[in-house]
Amino acid sequence: MKMNKHYNELKASYLFVDIAHKVAAYQEAHPEKEIIRLGIGDVTQPLAKCVVDAMHDAVTEMGTKEGFHGYGPEQGYPFLKQAIQGYYAGRGTKLDEDEIFISDGAKSDLANVLGLFDVDNTVLVPDPVYPTYVDDNVTDGRKIIYGRTSQENGFLGMPDDSVKADIIYICSPNNPTGAAYTRDQLKAWVEYARKNNAIILYDAAYECFISDGELARSIFEIEGARECAIEICSFSKIAGFTGTRCGYTVVPKDLERDGMNINKLWLRRQTTKFNGVPYVVQRGAAAVFTESGMAEIQHNLDYYRKNAKVIADALDECGVWYCGGKNSPYIWLRCPGSMKSWEFFDWLLENCGVVGTPGVGFGECGEGYFRLTAFGDAEKTKEAAQRIKTAIKAL
Repeated sequence: MKMNKHYNELKASYLFVDIAHKVAAYQEAHPEKEIIRLGIGDVTQPLAKCVVDAMHDAVTEMGTKEGFHGYGPEQGYPFLKQAIQGYYAGRGTKLDEDEIFISDGAKSDLANVLGLFDVDNTVLVPDPVYPTYVDDNVTDGRKIIYGRTSQENGFLGMPDDSVKADIIYICSPNNPTGAAYTRDQLKAWVEYARKNNAIILYDAAYECFISDGELARSIFEIEGARECAIEICSFSKIAGFTGTRCGYTVVPKDLERDGMNINKLWLRRQTTKFNGVPYVVQRGAAAVFTESGMAEIQHNLDYYRKNAKVIADALDECGVWYCGGKNSPYIWLRCPGSMKSWEFFDWLLENCGVVGTPGVGFGECGEGYFRLTAFGDAEKTKEAAQRIKTAIKAL
């Protein structure tokens, strides 16, 4: 028996496991202190009423002989795919129904889609980066190139013609930095990918937070992207499905490499290795795109946007540099007092009772930076912002 030894190349533990251990130790030592968590990017608002009602109706339907659904289509039910079509069409982006594949979440598909590509391909990821992008490729044994970003370029890396990559990861708005690409910037990436015969894996999990008209909500708003990109999206942030699990991947029929059609390959992969998302969950997801659903969803998104503004306003008062927060639920800040990322984590926990995420946990270029999220409770976010502001001003 031979094992996949590439797993030994992974870091000893996941970033958020390290954070959990530190917080648990602090709580044990200081049981009297209230800790406010602005770290991991999980949502806190409940599912919208329209989603819950749709799922209740679907459960009732499943309890009847006439309405029972067994195995569904692996690529998703037409009613949900058509709803997603309409969502894109409302923003001027046309998709065919058979280009949309329903999944159990973006994280799964970001890993699974790599099965279509040979391990000899070179991968380009930004630094700092969502750790899963790296780990998925480390375990496959691919060569990884890091595109360094910094405060100087707003943590938005741009193509370098001296670098050759086959698979390119782009997340916009970005996790962890909250930075988002303009259409012109994405156009440069599309041109680079086409020139290098590369494929962009475009993570659009946070597109719903974009309010600036200059920023793209989809890579397919860019001419030529259908020939070089796959878009992966999620219901986790737009509709609070982190515990319900549903997402979708868009694979254009125009996308071909090495004489093979990627859309057909992905369909074959899904029908072989995936049994689809439960009918009840898909009914709930489809309700998101109804008129009442979008209104309810916007209410929750506005709740998080207000939290982001509360945090951003506090940092502005302290004169702390940050990006994100305006078209993103993440605020990426420069650690005050020239502190290192983990040093600031400890300082913030000790002096404010607030938990965030050390930037260096997302890559070397994140050293000296820190991520806060707007997904917390509104009152607790206000309290955390006040604590942070008071403590930083006292430095």
